[in-house]
Amino acid sequence: MASATGIPDQNPSTIGRGEDEPLLGRAGDASQQEGKPLYYNPFLGTAVLAQAGIWILLGIVWGGIFSHDLILFSAHPLLNSTGILFSTQAILLLQPTHTSSQKRSGTYAHLISNDLAILLLIAGLIVIEYNKFSHGGAHFESPHAVFGLMTYILLALQATVGVTMYFVPSLYGGIDNAKKAWKYHRMSGYLTLLFMLMTVAAATQTTYNIAVLHINLWAVLVAAVLTWMGVLARVKKQKLGL
Repeated sequence: MASATGIPDQNPSTIGRGEDEPLLGRAGDASQQEGKPLYYNPFLGTAVLAQAGIWILLGIVWGGIFSHDLILFSAHPLLNSTGILFSTQAILLLQPTHTSSQKRSGTYAHLISNDLAILLLIAGLIVIEYNKFSHGGAHFESPHAVFGLMTYILLALQATVGVTMYFVPSLYGGIDNAKKAWKYHRMSGYLTLLFMLMTVAAATQTTYNIAVLHINLWAVLVAAVLTWMGVLARVKKQKLGL
């Protein structure tokens, strides 16, 4: 069907097919095709940029760690970088959903992936805190530590609000009110991912990285920008109430 402008109308269920959109799609138009399984979602449109970025970031961190002797501290960046990977996948899984059934299954997949991410990130936090207490190290002095603390706070709020809105909407005065709050949950989710990436970038300026690991800031920034751009380009403005 064509619109009044002569341009064919696009059905959201058809967007995401290679022949129906540009190579990486237009901003915000990557949608799950009806009948296609969820595991296609993390690769639709500009998600390939996000996947490239987050896997490069993981490779940079893991490569830096495993190129040196492993110590207790090594578990901190390994666990946290893997947690960020799962958190990114959680976003990419849910973003393209648009029908009720897709949103339902996407939400559960999003929840599982985020739960794994949170468990990994908490484990990473426990490792670094144990390491600091055992060595009498200072807490929250570096930009990396400050960004990390802010990220954990955002994660706690994000997880609590997301779970309660979906499973206990009565806390928000009913389903309709809970649905209205979803756009803020989405916005804060993108903000949380940004803080995660900023925390990794700040880690390159820590004393341990400068003296031992030698992970380059520019490499982390390139991977982070690819990840952020790939995720942000798939944001659907209508889901944010814009």
